[in-house]
Amino acid sequence: MPRLNDDTTGARIKEQRKLARLTQRQLAARLPYSYSLLNQVECGAKPAGLDFVAAVAQALHVDVTVLTGQPYVTELQQDRLAELVRPIREALDLYDLGADDSITDKPTAQLVASAEHLCAQVRATHLRNAARLLPAAIAELTTAAWRTQSTELWQALASTYRTAHDVAVKLGYYDLSSVALDRMDWAAQRASDPCLAAIRQYMRALVYFREGEYTIGTRLVAAGHGVVGAAEQTREAVAVTGQLHLGASVIAARAGDQAAVDTHISEARQCADRTGDASEVHWLSFSQTNVSLHEMSAAVEMRQYDDALVQARQISLPATFATSRRAHFLIDRARSEMETGRTEAALGTIVEARHAAPEQTRYHPGARETIKGLVHISRRTPDSLGHMAAWIGL
Repeated sequence: MPRLNDDTTGARIKEQRKLARLTQRQLAARLPYSYSLLNQVECGAKPAGLDFVAAVAQALHVDVTVLTGQPYVTELQQDRLAELVRPIREALDLYDLGADDSITDKPTAQLVASAEHLCAQVRATHLRNAARLLPAAIAELTTAAWRTQSTELWQALASTYRTAHDVAVKLGYYDLSSVALDRMDWAAQRASDPCLAAIRQYMRALVYFREGEYTIGTRLVAAGHGVVGAAEQTREAVAVTGQLHLGASVIAARAGDQAAVDTHISEARQCADRTGDASEVHWLSFSQTNVSLHEMSAAVEMRQYDDALVQARQISLPATFATSRRAHFLIDRARSEMETGRTEAALGTIVEARHAAPEQTRYHPGARETIKGLVHISRRTPDSLGHMAAWIGL
């Protein structure tokens, strides 16, 4: 069986547990997981699911990234992506400096189109392109919004801050993503846009979902519902409401609340019935298809892997469906296949995710743990699995 290096999630969990002066049994007593699973994860015999990592991080009072090792700097440097992060960080710090006299005016339509283009790049998983274009777009929109005080430009700036958040999350820079969300709130307030404000609460909720703080995540979703519920119930508002329910469904799944999962999925389906395919609304991909994907993700989070695979086989993704969501679906499916012993199918699915969205898959902690799990399970590593393992830096 192939031997992994010591730079793994299990090894980091072991290190942090020892720093906390806890034995394996003492840590396991604080988790909703067995001592056996903790032991297997630490020694590398089992992959660390994202739900497991979040629970351990909460028990040890550390950030999830301490255990996952994000950002994956070596790979980011190899891909020439790490060098694109600092300019984004600097651009996010321009928000309160007013107009930059060195920046010439551009038509509002052109600036709004650039913000939309960046959203499209992230949904297509062209992270490098989005990261490269972001700093200039933020600088130009910041200056234009200060000069004109235009609602449309404040909205576009808020959207661009959201793109900065999306890029930062996908590359593993969670500190930067939090800054971007603060800037999004700042711009959304100036735009007086309740839908953007609600989306920001939805994204904050997902931050706490990743960190295992499900109570706070649920409260943030409720705050988002309060904001958008007080606004005119346009198709846009209904789509945002539905997306909030989808976020709440996966949070409830992590918390082990099946009744809440069912309620939120039902509410989201009702919203999708009212909006039809609303994929274009704030690039949320909101539709009946996305509701089905979240229902499957909830099953994965609750470790109902057989049910998740049954649902996966019934899902047919439209050709126009966002690549980022398609890749997420494939990563969830691969995990379910691995956990149910379908290792060849899991390898094929994770390879498909790589082909669809190489940058997103390479830096997705769930995808990386699935690949590591397959390496451990396999008595003889197929060439394709060996290539995937090398690709993520094993």
